[in-house]
Amino acid sequence: MKPTSEPVLTAGGILLLAFLSCLLLPAPLLGQELAQKLMSLFHFVDMNQLYTIIFCLWFLFLGAIEYLAIRFIWRRWFAV
Repeated sequence: MKPTSEPVLTAGGILLLAFLSCLLLPAPLLGQELAQKLMSLFHFVDMNQLYTIIFCLWFLFLGAIEYLAIRFIWRRWFAV
């Protein structure tokens, strides 16, 4: 039987690794034309809103990848 706190710890681990990613890895930089297209597509008022969404998604994506990699390594080589 799985512990009931596992989903909470999973989400917390992803958020923690996302925070570490924002300290270590730069987010992608969009060109001016692509940024204008995305702003008109999603109806953003200014580029600050666009980059806030991009940074959040980028760092959560990196955190999830890091979490899965660390979990795989832990279960493969270190777990008893």
